[in-house]
Amino acid sequence: MEALCSLSSSNVSKNILKLSSNRGRCPLKKINNVIYCQSSSGNNAVKASKLSAVVTERTSTISTDNSSNDLRFSPNGNGIGIIKFLRGKTFLITGATGFLGKVLIEKILRTVPDVNKIFVLIKADNKEVAMHRLKNEVLNADIFKNLKQVHGKSYYTFMLSKLVPVVGNVSETHLGLDKDLTNVIAKEVDVIVNSAANTTFDERQVNRSVTKKSYMKHYREITVCFILLPTAYVNGQRQGRIMEKPFCSGDSITKETLSAGVHKNSFSSLNVEDEIKLILESKQAIEDNIVSQKMKELGLERANKFGWQDTYVFTKAMGELMIDKMRSDVPVVIIRPSVIESTYREPFSGWMEGNRMMDPIILHYGKGQLTGFLVDPNGVLDVVPADMVVNATLAAIAKHGAAGKPGSNVYQVASSVVNPLVFKDLATLLFDHFNSSPYIDSKGRPIHVPRMKLFSSREELSFHLWRDAINKSGLTDTADPNGKLSRKLENICRKSVEQAKYLAHIYEPYTFYGGRFDNSNTQRLMECMSKEEIRQFGFDVENIDWKDYISNVHIPGLRKHVMKGRGLSSSSS
Repeated sequence: MEALCSLSSSNVSKNILKLSSNRGRCPLKKINNVIYCQSSSGNNAVKASKLSAVVTERTSTISTDNSSNDLRFSPNGNGIGIIKFLRGKTFLITGATGFLGKVLIEKILRTVPDVNKIFVLIKADNKEVAMHRLKNEVLNADIFKNLKQVHGKSYYTFMLSKLVPVVGNVSETHLGLDKDLTNVIAKEVDVIVNSAANTTFDERQVNRSVTKKSYMKHYREITVCFILLPTAYVNGQRQGRIMEKPFCSGDSITKETLSAGVHKNSFSSLNVEDEIKLILESKQAIEDNIVSQKMKELGLERANKFGWQDTYVFTKAMGELMIDKMRSDVPVVIIRPSVIESTYREPFSGWMEGNRMMDPIILHYGKGQLTGFLVDPNGVLDVVPADMVVNATLAAIAKHGAAGKPGSNVYQVASSVVNPLVFKDLATLLFDHFNSSPYIDSKGRPIHVPRMKLFSSREELSFHLWRDAINKSGLTDTADPNGKLSRKLENICRKSVEQAKYLAHIYEPYTFYGGRFDNSNTQRLMECMSKEEIRQFGFDVENIDWKDYISNVHIPGLRKHVMKGRGLSSSSS
């Protein structure tokens, strides 16, 4: 086997390691090349020069030597050899029923149809249920329509000859696989891709942390590849230009940003084992009926203490810390996409599933339910299309899978430095789109939206939301939002305001985020590719036209694939 590579979320890192450890007991020849991948998705005026000021104003810069990432143009002019490397490989993919997992599977089977097979880990009670989920949630997904056209009546035969459903659970030991199946997969698999992730910002910490430790112990003598969580925001509350730097044992954001007058040794280092011990002990002392809420509170408290904004990114960072500790001489590839949104080009523009990070705001605004938001107008939303994330991942797997050199290789697939999307420009794009193509209400009437107001304080936002809710209820503009309202009106206004305030609270660490993700290594990775590879596997975020992407790709895709055409006029649908 040429490579063993796993794209891993923090909550499953340890179990992937356990699975791979079984490989050491298999009667195989020496494995020479093994990777650790850790990842954590018409008018260029939007890419405005004023954004450079936004970046330079954040003076704190995180830097690193990262000499192992000094990738240059391929000397033979043939590029990385992505297809050659992937051809004939056997994969194990977790999270395949999710958004990014489907984009990855589609890309592999469309560009490398002679891949050997792909084991797909699916949470199910038995094999029959797993097969049903595979057919219903993966094979029947819209993203595979190009493959359906290519293979015609043989589509299901082809797909089932490549995709093998496996009953398992990323939260359990050995991924929930039985011993025999674990040994089979360990013998056959070349590449392990873990795209499973929980994207709930305030999720309780206990399951993810405890699971990590239990499987990491099985991986000390085996090489494995992780992509931790699919977000560059694992960098926590770092500010300024954030370089592609791996986390090392003992690192924490708080410790590295302490002022010069503070002795860093006086601040305790982040120790993952200590955090897990604290969680287990705390859980035992809490009553069962409140354990979930208390674990959320504890997780957020510990995340904030060490410089992370929520448990989502905190546990992903702990995953990186574990991998750094366990990797030994194994090459590690860490891929950190920022906010992953709909596909830009492949297999077609605008495909997506579920509400991604910015989509609840877009939909509430388009429906006239949200006219203001808490955000830095000059701040940046770092967005990348899903197909570019997948392309960069496959290029990195092939590059380091072929080289097999030890060291940590970090790639941030991000846009905030090379092609920033400014919030106030995004607000303009949203207004322009819904002004020209308004959402249609249940009575067939177009919903006309005002320009979204952007507020820098919760108090200003709250006042605006109350006034807006009152005005929509039919009261005069002079109504006092603090005055006495009828109970019915009060409940209507409160529900609308609280929903908007909840969104603002959840997104505040990101709408006022002061970090900008450098992607120099990612750019150099693309420089290693041939022209044909760039055509097939390109991920040039610098040249994304945000006006075209937001107005003509993403929002139409959101309305078609997530809203299923609801709210579209008959002419649009």
